Amino acid sequence: MKNPEFVQLHRDRAEVIRHELIQGLTANPQPGGAEVSPKFLYDALGSRLFEAITELPEYYPTRTEAAIFRAHAQAIARHVPEGATLIDLGAGNCGKAAGLFGVFSPARYVAVDISVDYLRGALTCLQRQYPAMDMVGVGLDFSHTLDLPPEVGEPGAEPRVLFYPGSSVGNFTPGQALVFLRQVRVACTTAAGSGLLIGVDLVKDAAELEAAYDDALGVTAAFNRNLIGNVNRLVGSDMQLTDWAHLALFNAVESRIEMHLVARRDLIVQWPGGSRAFSQGERIHTENSYKWTISGFSQLLREAGFANPLVWTDAPTPAYGRFAVMWASA
Repeated sequence: MKNPEFVQLHRDRAEVIRHELIQGLTANPQPGGAEVSPKFLYDALGSRLFEAITELPEYYPTRTEAAIFRAHAQAIARHVPEGATLIDLGAGNCGKAAGLFGVFSPARYVAVDISVDYLRGALTCLQRQYPAMDMVGVGLDFSHTLDLPPEVGEPGAEPRVLFYPGSSVGNFTPGQALVFLRQVRVACTTAAGSGLLIGVDLVKDAAELEAAYDDALGVTAAFNRNLIGNVNRLVGSDMQLTDWAHLALFNAVESRIEMHLVARRDLIVQWPGGSRAFSQGERIHTENSYKWTISGFSQLLREAGFANPLVWTDAPTPAYGRFAVMWASA
């Protein structure tokens, strides 16, 4: 049996993280105000809370995407070359990609996440199930740059399928998404059959969108407010959980769900060497989740250099779908 390889490229530097967070907390109240990157939502507890969110009745993306793959796996597989290198961006527990091994038959599986420690257990277990498959775990923060290491394989030697499920592309602004997708296009290589398989959340009724990010049990609120403890640990700040409320809203102009923490009273947040006053009602912007139309995202893929976008949705007619899985040839 082969053993998975592990390559850690991303290194957290405490002073860099602290500087990034303080910059966000002290941002000018106008026009955007304070903000914290959504990556800081995912500490150990935050990651577990997000897994719970995916099981909530209001949170449709995970189960809807899974249903699309179940219904259309064979049709999708006709466009995905056998023997390809399957590169799973934001792999987490590797479950989504592993569920497709049987229909895609990849020769190599590359799981990419910010830390290989997230990947070790899952990849070790997968290797036992698929002892002949080459497997590589890569610790990489691809939100900045998608620079894959040599362990992934020689560029152009075999087709590469970049896999980005879960509508995580929605965390990027449209401009950032275009930059990211251009990097993905380069990473696909020129080998025949290379391409991108991606999950995209679609525009729908605002009430349904807002319920998915503000569930009745309050799990998403706990996920958002858990950020407070993580910021305190990383910055040395004194934010109090009881001072902050969760807010999720659909910004129709920007076509995105926004998550914020809202100050419940006038307060001052302090940390070694600095502070920031917040008025009651003032917000810290913690996450965006952009929602796309099929035509809009297809055009974005073309601008990034992909060709012939194909789409499968949860509806008999794609125009009425709530979620889309898309394949685009490199």
